[in-house]
Amino acid sequence: MTRSRLGTLLAVVVVLSGCYHATIETGLPPGNQTLEKPWASSWIYGLVPPQTVETASRCPNGVARVETQQSFVNGLVGLITFGIYTPMTIVVTCAGPDPMDEADQKAVSIRLDANIEEKQHAFHDAAMLAARHGVPVLLKFE
Repeated sequence: MTRSRLGTLLAVVVVLSGCYHATIETGLPPGNQTLEKPWASSWIYGLVPPQTVETASRCPNGVARVETQQSFVNGLVGLITFGIYTPMTIVVTCAGPDPMDEADQKAVSIRLDANIEEKQHAFHDAAMLAARHGVPVLLKFE
């Protein structure tokens, strides 16, 4: 076998052995719970994506990170099917609890039957409190 053919074959093997991996971070702090879908079915080289991973009920604080990857075995299956069936692994990391603890959380309460002036005053107080402390302020209608 000539050197150029051996070099080309080696380059093809290296390229084909690579694994696809993408990570999306939302900026929320990661929690301990992860949801994994090891054989998410996509079709035609990923043009038809896999079904959505339902996280709303299982991640009450939202999603911190989504990772999609194609392992060597996933890629091998895609190669065998000529790219018609291209599975991938999806790992979703749920967000942890709000990092701001209860002591730092600010709140302004207002009656449900308050008149317009009282509501404006409450909104003003909440805005001033948020600006002063640099934290979100909860406006409670009680």
